[in-house]
Amino acid sequence: MPDFVETKAVEKGGRSAVHSRCLLRTIRNAIIAVTQDPARIPSLDGLRAFSIALVLFAHTAGTAHFPSFVFLRRNLGNFGVRIFFVISGFLITTLLLNELAKRGRISLKMFYLRRVFRIFPAAYAYLAVMTVLTALALVPLEWNDILHGFSYTTNYDRVRPWLTIHLWSLSVEEQFYMIWPAVLALAGRALGLRVAASMLLVAPLLRVVFSQWIPSLEWTIGSGFPTNADALAAGCLLAGYRAELWQRTAYRSVILSSWFWLLPAALLTMVLFLSAEGWFMEYVGYSVLNIGIAMTIDRCVRMPAGAVGKLLNSSPMVMVGVLSYSIYLWQEPFLNRLSNAWWTAFPVNLILVAVCALASYLLVEKPFLDLRKKIEKKVSRKTREAVAVA
Repeated sequence: MPDFVETKAVEKGGRSAVHSRCLLRTIRNAIIAVTQDPARIPSLDGLRAFSIALVLFAHTAGTAHFPSFVFLRRNLGNFGVRIFFVISGFLITTLLLNELAKRGRISLKMFYLRRVFRIFPAAYAYLAVMTVLTALALVPLEWNDILHGFSYTTNYDRVRPWLTIHLWSLSVEEQFYMIWPAVLALAGRALGLRVAASMLLVAPLLRVVFSQWIPSLEWTIGSGFPTNADALAAGCLLAGYRAELWQRTAYRSVILSSWFWLLPAALLTMVLFLSAEGWFMEYVGYSVLNIGIAMTIDRCVRMPAGAVGKLLNSSPMVMVGVLSYSIYLWQEPFLNRLSNAWWTAFPVNLILVAVCALASYLLVEKPFLDLRKKIEKKVSRKTREAVAVA
């Protein structure tokens, strides 16, 4: 009997080792695929990794066995999300403008198809789990919260529970995806970018108006799409005017300066020591953050061979960046400082976040992304055949 048990243990250990190697190989192949993608923009995955790290730190603070940094919690988390917004505006606009320059038009059908395959599966998988747990009365969610999650309107759910509160930022992004490509496709590049530029003025004005004269809408500051549109617009404008900005000596000197990193350091200092709800941040501070983040993105993308660029494009940073969407979705149940459950205690909570994020990426995100590529290739082939026949 001991020999039999030992043999089974060895076999089980061998299978575990094989499974671990397969998992590591899958992750490595995913990283290689990302880094070798000709359409990839350098440093963006590393910036995503930095952004999600800010969110994780802010949410881990105060959980069991981890120090509580009260003044860092919301400020750092919101800063990380703001970086995501600017990155999103930059990336989406870059892709749309490239398509417009190459084909003379933007295919809204293909854009929305790509977004559906990229965004919906992982988010709906998370919500499906929350729905089951709600039905079993295992989590404190209302059906209204679930409905807001599935419809990407959580940012307009005034009382948001912890398990779905983070979906507010995904709602803002989805509303951006619905509006901006259509504006760019219908208005064209020049007018579309003017619309984006106008949001740099309109969004701060709305924050002031809501705060001072429309109390019933004050709660939407920081979560509603209009009051966050300037962060997304900053990324859009960077994508649209990068070439023109680079021709300006003053701008180029700032980006290339060895003192440049004082800018993001100043942004971080402002985030840490100024209240997110203070008059300065609402009137001026967020605009400064948006522009500074956009300039930092430009520097990192233009100089991937520098010390910071090498860090951002390193394999660990790329891996975290690739997983950042699933990490963001699944960190919420485990990084809850108001819970006494064992799975919300540090460091178990972070381990569980990593496990769930990996499962989400490998079982949901990646298969749907692979399916999206197949559909895109099929559509592209049909388009070429139609052109050849014509």
